[in-house]
Parts: sequence; C-alpha cells; structure tokens
Amino acid sequence: VIRELRDEGIPVCSHVGLIPSKVTWTGGFKAVGKTADSAMTIWNAVKALEEAGAFAAEIEVVPAEVASLISAQTSLFMISMGAGAGCDAQYLFADDVLGQSRGHVPRHAKTYRNFAAEFDRLQHERIAAFREFRRDIESGAYPAEPHNVGVASEELARFRNMING
Repeated sequence: VIRELRDEGIPVCSHVGLIPSKVTWTGGFKAVGKTADSAMTIWNAVKALEEAGAFAAEIEVVPAEVASLISAQTSLFMISMGAGAGCDAQYLFADDVLGQSRGHVPRHAKTYRNFAAEFDRLQHERIAAFREFRRDIESGAYPAEPHNVGVASEELARFRNMING
C-alpha cells in the first residue's frame, strides 16, 4: 500500500512502536522496544517503511535512547510520541495538551490546561439554561412579544378571509 501511494505521489507517514490499533496483537498498551529484540523489530519496521517509500513515521512509547538511535540512522522524519527528545519532532494529542481526557492519562502526555473542568462548568451552564428555557415555556414567559414576528392587522384580516373561504 505504501509503495502504491508513493508511486502515485501521495506522501505517507506511518507508525512504529506502540500502535494503539494493534495492541491486542502486541500485548496491550505498554512500552515497546525495551529489549534488544523488541527494539530490532521496530528498527526492521522503520527500514521496511523507508524501503517502501514512506517519508515519516510516528514512533510511539519507545525508550528515548532506542528512538534516538533509530532516528539518527534513518532517512525517515521521525515524530516522537512518548519516545523522548531525540527525534525530529514531538507530538501529543490536543486532548492531552488541553486536559480534555477523563480517566487514564498516558505517562508520556503532559497537560497544559484543564479543559475538562471548563467543560464540566459549561455543561452545568447548559443544563441550567435549558431548565430556564423549559420553565419559561411552561410559564408562558417565552415566547414573549419581542420574540414574535409581527403582521399588519389588515394583512392578517385579509389572510383570515382567504383561508376561511
């Protein structure tokens, strides 16, 4: 697939190391490349991507030293996600940077803001607003005269005559 895309001039950025969509094949959400054999598996995947024509690869949750060695010896643009500072670029999900995640936050993630708390505050405001809306509907306070579209009395009379036959 990568070769076909390359041949069509479509750039490919692939993925090595921990690949979330394959964790059931690799033993779960855990670091990879912690043994020489496991690191060699990642290196072989990088070399295969290079040969196939990819231009880059995200390297995820791999020891920093392993990622740095791989990055230094490949032509691929290596993007670290939890693989240390020795790659060509760093990557984090916006949900992690903004603190939007609930529950488990990966070890490699760093939260810069607490949007989850802000979303909680906004959700309380949403609920309060819709409750007020419902109360206004039930009490007849909404819609009030300023919310309605007016019609001239002679036009309304004319329309009434038209529909009444």
